[in-house]
Amino acid sequence: MKRIVAVFLICSVVLILLFPNTLYAKVNNTKPDKEGDAVMVTAPADARLELSTPSAVLIEGSTGTVIFEKNKDERLKPASITKIMTLLLIFEALDANQIKLTDEVSVSEHAASMGGSQVYLEPFEVQTVETMIKCISIASANDASVAMAEFIAGSEEEFVARMNAKAKELGMNNTNFVNCCGLDTDNHYSSAYDVALMSRELITKHPEISNYATIWMDTIIHTTKKGQSEFGLTNTNKLVKFYQGITGLKTGSTSLAKFCVSASARRNNMDLIAVIMAAPDTKTRFMEASKLLNYGFANYSIYTDDNSDITLEPVRVVKGVTEKVEGKTGSNFSYLCVKGKTPEKIRKEVVLMDAVEAPVQIGDKIGEITYYYENEKIGSIEILSTEKIEKAGFKDYFLQLLVKYFMGKPQP
Repeated sequence: MKRIVAVFLICSVVLILLFPNTLYAKVNNTKPDKEGDAVMVTAPADARLELSTPSAVLIEGSTGTVIFEKNKDERLKPASITKIMTLLLIFEALDANQIKLTDEVSVSEHAASMGGSQVYLEPFEVQTVETMIKCISIASANDASVAMAEFIAGSEEEFVARMNAKAKELGMNNTNFVNCCGLDTDNHYSSAYDVALMSRELITKHPEISNYATIWMDTIIHTTKKGQSEFGLTNTNKLVKFYQGITGLKTGSTSLAKFCVSASARRNNMDLIAVIMAAPDTKTRFMEASKLLNYGFANYSIYTDDNSDITLEPVRVVKGVTEKVEGKTGSNFSYLCVKGKTPEKIRKEVVLMDAVEAPVQIGDKIGEITYYYENEKIGSIEILSTEKIEKAGFKDYFLQLLVKYFMGKPQP
């Protein structure tokens, strides 16, 4: 009789579990719009800066905050700062194991025919991918850029299509590329802010670019039918030689584009990117890029948190094959402090959901970490599920309850 009562009770509990709406508040699982760093930052201060350059912008790298801008969305000829996107696609290909630094690249007649800044590669000459990166980063070589475009995509046209697709992905709304090296061409344009966006992507996602972009002088060896010869490389970015904390990135100049630079620097764990476009002369572009960087470092500081100091408790799962799900933070948090604010006054609160309903997918939201500066909310990041939990059926519930009943029954 006791066993009959026990089975009856188990079946009753199963029915309650199958229709539990009166027992708990249902929580909808949500996913973040996209992966990546979640940030909330202060509004930029009114920068009192006078620049002769017609178009410029200063942004902070981890948050993307615009600290200063002057005609930042004006469409202008970008010259060789176009190559920032070329380098970005090269490093993405390396990360995807599509290519390796030691791969040998054969130079086509088309690549060797490029004018402007070049390292005088000859048709059918072979150089490694790493050497090509040096040529592009240090000497702004058009011939090396086209050779790499053909190596990765099969043709410069296909590579340029990928450049434009990446530009769209990054939100570069005032950019259109026609070539991969920046030679003046109709309908080839960008803006100071768009250049900052692709610079940010390159320097934050692929910081190893600095190993090449900060080299002041180097040499490569040409090996052709004529034999071997040494060719010197000198960096076109003069900031590499004298600006403290410089990490890159790229210069450009043509008769139409005038003088451009995207300068990146890092101090006290903060990355700044200053873009100057259409400066009247080379001295002005470097002087005003330095001026922007100096302003940013003097007036701002960065707070970052990877939440390595907290341990997240599992969240209860309702109607699932297992009863709990583990979580992790979906991103790091960054906050740009204007002068007068200190990171020490930032605090955070961790809030996990009481329960989530199965099925649960990897990446579903199960909680949130909210950040405050004193009592003002400054942002939040999501806590995401690290496991996939299937929805339980009647059989799963019945087995779970049997195990609980009999395994949990006191021993005589």
